[in-house]
Amino acid sequence: MSAKIWKVYPPHAIVMELLERKGSMTDSEILEALKDIYKDIGVDDLNKLLMEMEIYGKVNVSTLMRGKRLVELRKK
Repeated sequence: MSAKIWKVYPPHAIVMELLERKGSMTDSEILEALKDIYKDIGVDDLNKLLMEMEIYGKVNVSTLMRGKRLVELRKK
């Protein structure tokens, strides 16, 4: 029986930190960065996370081209 290891940071905190450092990123860049920490995260998880962050006013998500989105921190 394997023990579960608790992650120190929730995924939304990591996304916020990445965007604070880089300014803006594509959804695929964010997914790759999250996969380094959360091995089992997928596209559906990222979509849900970005939607929640957009609803709470943390980020803006816009379409760059078909299948690619740009994620930016929302200006205060």
